[in-house]
Amino acid sequence: MKQIKTFMIICFITIITFLIISGCEKKEDKMPVPDLGEKLKPGQSLGIKSVVNLRDVGGYPTKTGEVVRRGLAYRSNELNPVSPESMKKIAELGLKYDFDLRTNEEVKEKPDELPEGVKYEQLNILADAKSAAPAELEKLMHDPKKANEVFGGGKIDDLFIKGYREFVSLPSALEGYRKLFLALGTPKDLPSLFHCTTGKDRTGWASAALLTLLGVDSELVMQDFLKSNEYILPLYQKDIDEFVAAGGEKEIALAIFGVKKEYLDASFDEVTKNYGTLENYFAEGLGIDEEGQQALRNLYLEKK
Repeated sequence: MKQIKTFMIICFITIITFLIISGCEKKEDKMPVPDLGEKLKPGQSLGIKSVVNLRDVGGYPTKTGEVVRRGLAYRSNELNPVSPESMKKIAELGLKYDFDLRTNEEVKEKPDELPEGVKYEQLNILADAKSAAPAELEKLMHDPKKANEVFGGGKIDDLFIKGYREFVSLPSALEGYRKLFLALGTPKDLPSLFHCTTGKDRTGWASAALLTLLGVDSELVMQDFLKSNEYILPLYQKDIDEFVAAGGEKEIALAIFGVKKEYLDASFDEVTKNYGTLENYFAEGLGIDEEGQQALRNLYLEKK
């Protein structure tokens, strides 16, 4: 189970720490938008084989009758390994920046492979997470009976839910997301891409928070979040099947490799609990005031 080995190293921090290991400028009217993805539905994968969860954040309608512009921000899973064919397609996006939300351990294990000229910046969302020997979790996941005892009966979901809450409260998360959203609001740095390992947790919250700030309906935001299941679960299906065949509870594997509605609900509930509104989360938690928030809207929203 080669694929599961690397992923389980990442998830160890999640289980031990109850975390998931997951100044704007005025709108420019004629910012170029790549053709790639224009004919796709909102939230649909760009179909790049090496990066199956690479998607344009844009395309969604807002509650005020506008639409989120395509070709400015992209979200994805890890960029390693990337085939020459996939690299060529990524290059066509014309990316200026790649924002890596992963931990130091993840980056060391699989450093990003990027087209020439793309600037790279790591934003370690989980820098404040406590860590321990990853081999312990790997051993546990190779012992389905023990995994069932530790993670079974819904306990794995409880841990992930708590982790999603900490996307909103962890100091390193606040710092990382602040830098990300400020960069995504800077026209000269666009188009840009942000990602974690599977592109579903840390990346999922970043996309959900941005779309919500821009006025996309909550049901569409949730649909976008859950689309990671369509692209990531098949990628790890063999590992899931092997784990289940060895006696492991399927729900444990699905929780680790997929996403659920209650995960994102937990993040938004934490926003309400700590800040009252998402706008206050941006203002008080991330230090992006009303003017900065409006600048993001001016940049990303256009008439249908």
